[in-house]
Amino acid sequence: MPYLEIKNLSYKYEDGTRALDNVSLSVEKGEFVGLLASNGGGKTTLLKAIVGLLKTKPGSIKIDGKPIKEMSRMELSSKVGLVFQNPSDQLFAPTVEDDVAFGPRNLGLNGAKVQERVKKSLQMVGMAGLAKKPIHHLSFGQQKRVSIAGVLAMKPELLLLDEPTAGLDPKSESSLLYTLEQLNKKEGITIIIATHMVDLMPLFLDRIFVLKEGRLTIEGAPEEVFSSTQVMEGVDLRLPYITYLIEELKHKDHLPFDELPLTIKEARTKLVSILTENLVGLKENYPAR
Repeated sequence: MPYLEIKNLSYKYEDGTRALDNVSLSVEKGEFVGLLASNGGGKTTLLKAIVGLLKTKPGSIKIDGKPIKEMSRMELSSKVGLVFQNPSDQLFAPTVEDDVAFGPRNLGLNGAKVQERVKKSLQMVGMAGLAKKPIHHLSFGQQKRVSIAGVLAMKPELLLLDEPTAGLDPKSESSLLYTLEQLNKKEGITIIIATHMVDLMPLFLDRIFVLKEGRLTIEGAPEEVFSSTQVMEGVDLRLPYITYLIEELKHKDHLPFDELPLTIKEARTKLVSILTENLVGLKENYPAR
């Protein structure tokens, strides 16, 4: 039984915009998956539906086998947590410690338990030394991490993140994704990230769901989804830069790539192999005199 199961989910905004159109998908416990879509593709709407912020119909959403419509707000919060794209939509307390403690306090936990959760959550996102720091003194990247810590303090089994790397420099983007990978692999938290950024996704994700205009168009492992430009062009997304480069070398320069690499390491390995084979051929055809 999948941990998250969505069937025939649709949603239309009051202005008539159809944000979700008969979406069905499932996520296994412990997976790290991505929702890829261009702006307006429906990924944020889907995340909000999963945490019960939107009343969708028709369709159904089950978490751990139970429909979310049958869950209390407290029960749902203990199962799934959503981190918004903009930290200012989530952070409100004067200090880091106060903000992360808000959720556990509302669960009715005593002071010691609250502090235990705050400490653990901040450690998990690399913010352990900033508990007393005012929120407005944090960098944008730090605010992103504290937002995640505030959700982790509720101990969700499923963590949803809307454009978690938006607004970050490349180094911070990579660092945050490695942090999420640790939460997934070491803490066993099932993670879904919604994004339109494609370059680092093959390094981290187990599976990808691609949406266009609210419809699920393709799903699979990164190597399946990014296997051709036609698929990505059809949903207004691009290939990872390294994959695009290799495709150009394959079709315009006729280099013998049998498959498209998704990472620099894969591309380097294949290029070295091709160059080595060509050099061997040259030596055989033109032996040294």
